[in-house]
Amino acid sequence: MSLEILTSATLSPMRHGFFTRKGGASSGVFEGLNCGNGSSDQSEIVNINRTRVAKALEVASLAGVHQVHSAAVHVVSADTDLSARPEADALVTNVPGIALTVLTADCQPVLFADRYAGVIGAAHAGWRGALDGVLEETIEAMIKLGSKREDIVAVIGPTISQRAYEVGPEFLDTFMMHDRDNARFFGQGTGDRYYFDLPSYGLHRLRNAGIDQAEWIRHCTYSDAARFYSYRRSTHANEADYGRLISAIKM
Repeated sequence: MSLEILTSATLSPMRHGFFTRKGGASSGVFEGLNCGNGSSDQSEIVNINRTRVAKALEVASLAGVHQVHSAAVHVVSADTDLSARPEADALVTNVPGIALTVLTADCQPVLFADRYAGVIGAAHAGWRGALDGVLEETIEAMIKLGSKREDIVAVIGPTISQRAYEVGPEFLDTFMMHDRDNARFFGQGTGDRYYFDLPSYGLHRLRNAGIDQAEWIRHCTYSDAARFYSYRRSTHANEADYGRLISAIKM
């Protein structure tokens, strides 16, 4: 089976893709293109999957980070050791030929591009990272590399949608303490439960940061098991582990 790669015209002409789970070598609960070395999948199989992604992007290796749900951004230069995985949740570069990648399984993968300055970025933005400012920090890091804010575009890939993201009152309180206007991103559930709209919140943060061209490609990871891994779906199914989707961009 060939790889399935979702793209957005907004990021053109940068080579990029939000890879689904199709076309991978993994089996069992990881069936498909599991690219997460942090999973309990066989490492040699994960490496086969990652090699397939690198081949699709026409690069020798993939730049990534050890994701910790932070706002930290790693700047990738021409002499960066791509095999190293520093703790961070976003990457930026202005070096042609380097593919920046993030892994997700419900959190938002966000790809950034400034085609005029030749600067790209990739961010892993779960609720914690988005609340703490990983999207804004990625934009600032791109500006330091020569981007202009008005030239940066951003696209949110497959992520969990509001209808599948049930949370408790303490989750709502965390967002309300940050900004009372965040109530708009919560829908009432049963009893004291709410439904959180993560992609709308991500778009709000991007647009407030001055990114006028920002979009979500409108794929829900939880609702489409054939195409996407989902941490929450795996938890609800009492599965021992879950796969990780990869999203990537290069110049």
